[in-house]
Amino acid sequence: MTIPTITVSPIGAARAYAQVAGSGDASNGGFAETLGRALQGIVGAGREADAQALQAITGGGNLTEVATAVSRAELALQSAVAIRDKVVQAYQDIMRMPI
Repeated sequence: MTIPTITVSPIGAARAYAQVAGSGDASNGGFAETLGRALQGIVGAGREADAQALQAITGGGNLTEVATAVSRAELALQSAVAIRDKVVQAYQDIMRMPI
C-alpha cells in the first residue's frame, strides 16, 4: 500500500488552518494567533481520533469513521512537522547570512 505524499507550503497550510478554525483569512489576528489556531486544530484532530478509537473499542463505533479520524490526525501532524521543518530551515538560512 502506497501512502500519497502531499506537498504543503507554509502559507497554504496557514490559510487552510485559518479556514478550518472559522476565520476564513489567515491574515486576521497575526501569525501568533494563526499558529495557535493551527495547533488547536492539530490537538482537536488527535482528540477526535482518540474518541473515535475509544468508541470503536467499546463496540459503538464505526471502523470507517475511526480510520478517517486517524488519517486526519496523521495528516495534521505531518503538516505541522513539515511547517516546523521549513521554519527551522528558514531560521538556519537567516543565521548563515553575512551581515
